[in-house]
Amino acid sequence: MDCIQCNTKKCRTTEPCHAQKFDAKELIKSYHLPENMKIIQSAAQLVDNGRAGTLSRLQEVIEFSKSMNFRRIGIAYCYGMEIDSALITTIFRESGFKVYPVSCTTGGLKQSEINTGSTIEKVTCNPLAQAEQLNSESVDFTITIGLCLGHDILFNKHVKSYTSTLIVKDRVHDHKPIDALNKATELN
Repeated sequence: MDCIQCNTKKCRTTEPCHAQKFDAKELIKSYHLPENMKIIQSAAQLVDNGRAGTLSRLQEVIEFSKSMNFRRIGIAYCYGMEIDSALITTIFRESGFKVYPVSCTTGGLKQSEINTGSTIEKVTCNPLAQAEQLNSESVDFTITIGLCLGHDILFNKHVKSYTSTLIVKDRVHDHKPIDALNKATELN
């Protein structure tokens, strides 16, 4: 399947295309499972009825969390974004949530201890410990803030709560990766 190269865009008319390799009827059954339906309905409240584009991502996450009745929010953050993470933690606490912010350096392991190809003796990011700590806190929902590429993959694989990214790290473009795309199109 290559949706970019598709000329018919049948999926935008509710007609299935001939490239899809999934059973739409089975997917509908999955969407109708109570745990999935609650997410679908809570997310729809943020974009339906003219609300799309009226809330910041932070506002959406707060409203979504309230709609889902989440009480315990985990924040997995990069220590380089600790000031931002502290502000976000305060905002969530003021919004009525119990918040568990966990730095990427939790555990204080040396890079050489976790990366067999490294001789660096400085403290490294520890996404597995972040995930384990938030799992032990029994958080309902986790927000990631600026985790490094690769570390975010390991974290997302091992954390047990629902998870969404609030801020993705892009040091070159002030944490707005879309700017790289915009600059590339300006050059063409």
